[in-house]
Amino acid sequence: MEHDLHLDADTPRDPLEEGRLSRAFVEEVNAAVAAGDDEAARALVAPLHPADIADLFAVIAEGDRAPLARAIGDLLDAEVVAELDDYVREDVLAALSPAAVADVLTQLDTDDAVAVIEDLEADEQREVLDALTPEDRADIETALGYPEESAGRLMQRELVAVTEAMTVGEVIDRVRATIDPATDFWEIFVIDAARRPVGTMRLSWLLTTPPDIAVSDIMQREQTLIPVVMDQEEVALQFQKYALISAAVVDRDNRLVGVITVDDIVHIIQEEAGEDALKLSGAGDGDINEPVLETYKARIRWLIANLGTAMVSSSVIAAFEPTIEKLVVLAALTPIVASVGGNAGTQTMAVAVRALATNQLTETNTRRTIWREIRVAMLNGGTIALLMGLGTGLIFGNVTLGVVIASAVLFNIMVAGLAGVLVPVALDRFGADPAVASSVFVTMTTDTMGFLAFLGLATMVGVSTLS
Repeated sequence: MEHDLHLDADTPRDPLEEGRLSRAFVEEVNAAVAAGDDEAARALVAPLHPADIADLFAVIAEGDRAPLARAIGDLLDAEVVAELDDYVREDVLAALSPAAVADVLTQLDTDDAVAVIEDLEADEQREVLDALTPEDRADIETALGYPEESAGRLMQRELVAVTEAMTVGEVIDRVRATIDPATDFWEIFVIDAARRPVGTMRLSWLLTTPPDIAVSDIMQREQTLIPVVMDQEEVALQFQKYALISAAVVDRDNRLVGVITVDDIVHIIQEEAGEDALKLSGAGDGDINEPVLETYKARIRWLIANLGTAMVSSSVIAAFEPTIEKLVVLAALTPIVASVGGNAGTQTMAVAVRALATNQLTETNTRRTIWREIRVAMLNGGTIALLMGLGTGLIFGNVTLGVVIASAVLFNIMVAGLAGVLVPVALDRFGADPAVASSVFVTMTTDTMGFLAFLGLATMVGVSTLS
């Protein structure tokens, strides 16, 4: 189906279907860009929300992103750049001159500007920084000096800070005179002479209090301060725990250097949750815009590790080869024991990894959590073992075989429950990321112990008894 390159003024096209860019609309934009009709491309893109323009860049082919960026011109503004996926942003910014990138950065809050520039190559970073004003360059270079994924990288420097000696009327006058109207803020930070935060004041209090009242009389002195080097995941936990809207960021001398707002935290929570889920599966960043070679490097390490653990498990089976040769049905039942244990272990591991990530599982309650998982494993193991034993006994007409596999299933689910919580906790204690390595060790444990338990019991009971 063909589409006109220009919009019909009488019948405007809705580019969205169920909240997503329609395929027909994307094809129409691509056709306009390919035909060199920049005017048509701009007319199509102009009505879109910045987030939808960012989505448009994400869904088109990699080679089409730079031509589209050039075609839409100033529609590619700071709001759009802030919404772009990291890998997509690299392709889009490649189409812009350092001066154009610098112009975009000056329109962004410090945290968004840092997120853009930290993904550039070193030489590109220098060109863009040189094109900035000295003040903007100093702010961004300072932020880049903090560790990656720290509060220093996440914070923005645009904030409102006043002293407690000021009156409400003086604060309002100062805000009107000095704060850029484009700056969004929800709280005003109260500082002392050394620029140390001593409290906060919400905008609602400011607007509903007589102008002659002192800030010290209405400010809230209790506040949550975020160290500039705190990891962004811990920052997100602080916001969740204390229901924060914004929080002051302080340096090592406890001086106010920036602010983190809840809109940034929502993004971090989503990013960290997805990151942990992807780490558990070994899928790398899990970004469909990630270059193929980088995805390969991330995934192949995981697959090689799994190959090694699979060889360990298979060596256990090989040790019982004489038993399996005498009773082939054992080969058919053995994977079931390992599979059930693996699933049970994965359930426990997922809960443990999440609990560690959210600080629900700590040294204080580790023993209680282990005992809880043992009890859950006993209940699950008993139920599945009963069903498995009865099913095997009825199908193969051998009660002893049913008892053997039921015992093996119960044992392996118990092992899975312990491994599912002990492995992540141990990795966390040794400073490793439980989300990355837990799955490999838990799977190896449940497979190996499942094979060992079932085939070992079968050998002890005797093949002739099971036949």
